[in-house]
Amino acid sequence: MAVGPDTSYAHLLIDQGWEKYTAEEHETWQLLYERQMEVLAPQVCSEYLEALDVLGFTSKKIPNFHEVNERLKAITGWQIVATEGLVKSKAFFDMLTDRKFPSGNFIRRREQLDYLEEPDIFHDLFGHIPLLSNEAYANYMHEYGKGGTRALEYKTTKNLARLNWWTIEFGLIKKPEGLKIYGAGLCSSFGEAKYCLRDASAHHVQFDLDRCMRTRVYINDMQPVYFVIDSFESLFEQAVHTDFSPLYSSFKGLGDHEQAEEYLPFDLQDGDEVIRKGTQNYIKPKREELTASLSI
Repeated sequence: MAVGPDTSYAHLLIDQGWEKYTAEEHETWQLLYERQMEVLAPQVCSEYLEALDVLGFTSKKIPNFHEVNERLKAITGWQIVATEGLVKSKAFFDMLTDRKFPSGNFIRRREQLDYLEEPDIFHDLFGHIPLLSNEAYANYMHEYGKGGTRALEYKTTKNLARLNWWTIEFGLIKKPEGLKIYGAGLCSSFGEAKYCLRDASAHHVQFDLDRCMRTRVYINDMQPVYFVIDSFESLFEQAVHTDFSPLYSSFKGLGDHEQAEEYLPFDLQDGDEVIRKGTQNYIKPKREELTASLSI
């Protein structure tokens, strides 16, 4: 399997083993795909739906990485690479810098249809890959990978991980017809894809880079807030034109910077541009429990 200029992660790459998938595993993909599309069709951004067609995704079978890569690489230069288990920060950033997205090659069991902690091929492939055929989004992901090197230097990878969470995983985007889903965690989650827009509990807040990098994360329930971008182009422009060094210095309290305040995800902050103030009805009974489970 081909690797980019930095081969520090070559030992992590495995073959997808597409020919080893069983009929039951292909059926699981079909079940996940079809029920998810029922939820996404009216709620996901048009760029995502167009990408499914461009990349040849269907419900009939688990996609073959080699076939998808032929199309994806021709459009934006990106490729999917199979990895076993979660990839650590340095290797993950290096892969993104080389325009390679790591994906697990296993698919969840039937009893795990609604949730599993470790991302599987449905989350990675169905959730993340389609928008990598969009030039602006693909370029943002590339810049995110490059930014990881600086974050490692400053030991602020947790702040960059939060940015990943609030954009790449759980982001919303403004469209003329209203807010739409684009984050991979939403695209691949049956429950949260419905909750984030249809349930009035969560806040919708205009995206702000600093705000997202200060806002803490838990991974095991619906989110209390979603950040909304104007466009993939604007997201890319902020990633390119922001000097991250002062941000990283403030997160660590370095130099002349006081250590930046960190935010709980439940609360609106002074300066927020609030698109929708949520009721927090879903979150209120669980707030203490969820606060204790904040991971980054």
